[in-house]
Amino acid sequence: MSSREFKLPDIGEGVVEGEVVQWHISVGESVKEDDALVDIMTDKATVTIPSPYDGIITSLQGDVGDMIAVGSTLVEFGLDGEDTSTNKNSKDETDIAKEDENEEKTPSQPQLKEPVEEANQPTKTTTQEIITPAPPVAPVISSPPPIPVVNSENLQEGNLGNKALASPAVRRRAREAGVNLSNVRGSGPAGRIRHADLDAFIAAGGMIQGAAPISYSTRRTSIEEIKVVGLRRKIAEAMTTSKRHIPHFSYFEEIDVTELEKLRQVLNSSRDESQPKLTYLPFIMMALSKLMPNHAECNGHYDEANGLVRRYGAINLGIATQTDRGLFVPVVKHVESMDIWQSASEMQRVSGAARDGSATLDDLSGSTFTITSLGRDGGLGATPIINHPEVAILGVHKAREMPVVVNGEIVVRRIMNVSSSFDHRVVDGADGAALVQALKRMLENPALIFM
Repeated sequence: MSSREFKLPDIGEGVVEGEVVQWHISVGESVKEDDALVDIMTDKATVTIPSPYDGIITSLQGDVGDMIAVGSTLVEFGLDGEDTSTNKNSKDETDIAKEDENEEKTPSQPQLKEPVEEANQPTKTTTQEIITPAPPVAPVISSPPPIPVVNSENLQEGNLGNKALASPAVRRRAREAGVNLSNVRGSGPAGRIRHADLDAFIAAGGMIQGAAPISYSTRRTSIEEIKVVGLRRKIAEAMTTSKRHIPHFSYFEEIDVTELEKLRQVLNSSRDESQPKLTYLPFIMMALSKLMPNHAECNGHYDEANGLVRRYGAINLGIATQTDRGLFVPVVKHVESMDIWQSASEMQRVSGAARDGSATLDDLSGSTFTITSLGRDGGLGATPIINHPEVAILGVHKAREMPVVVNGEIVVRRIMNVSSSFDHRVVDGADGAALVQALKRMLENPALIFM
């Protein structure tokens, strides 16, 4: 079979290598032109490389996680219909020749060996004649021991499970069955005897035997090794860079979103079919777009190499989005030019594109400030890691009903916690706190968002 090499093509301007994320084929598999071969991840995007022609895969260059240089051999093909039949026929002819040769040699060999073997083994023959194997002994089947019977002495002495941990129902069953619970091995917490333990004891004829231990009492010794590749490796590198180079300081606050929730409900009830359902995030996005001109130090990038801080007029908000392939940060650009419905629609679009894998490079780049939210799993607080080279990030947590003091009275209000982190090299603590307090005031008085 003739072979042909397929080399990694140029998959983007300035890209010199890519990481093997996933192979879609294996050696020996037949592929057609345009069938998916492999996913290659670069610094800019993940690209699926198609097959350039029909053939059979004979070799794959690189395992998952390996870096392949542009122009290096990626896959070797054995082309369909080229020399395949010739090789197969020659192999078949060789096999037939070997079989014929073996058939010719077979009758001449055993005639000389058999008498020699008999002559050289007189001792074995004599021994076999003298020593005869003993007949097999039938296994002795013993009857199970009887179930211990409770007598009056046991009852008087209090030996019926007085030291065993068991529920009243288990003790009653044991008493009715005449079983001493001290002879039963419990599989529950702290050796507690369950109904299953009692059943196993009775079924075993009174032998000390318990039911199978429940899961939390079983030791697990398995170890699973998972290679960090692809997007997960990129996330690890980005987080390491951020924590290593950025001195974080964090700030936490509680925000009363009771009035905001009322407004959200009203707007959702009056929206038309073309408008998305509003969550808290579009309101937060709109509030930040109003506030950032007065807190420009928080909306920018820090260029460490050149010692520059770039403060942006555009409010490009990254929305941290969890997907099946890892964490992506799609970007809603120019929020300052949108209304509440437009920002919600664009957030849904870029987040959906990140989840289904259709996000473009433009959708995933250019953020000046990032918002991260865990939704229902948001908890009470966190210490979000800044999306390098940005200088600030806001974490939004779960809103919940809580008793609070208002004008000297305890009332139930809807409270949402927020966490924030800032790059202390370029954002002072007072400046970061000022941004969060301004956001708190605007969300607690949501009419200010639209003024």
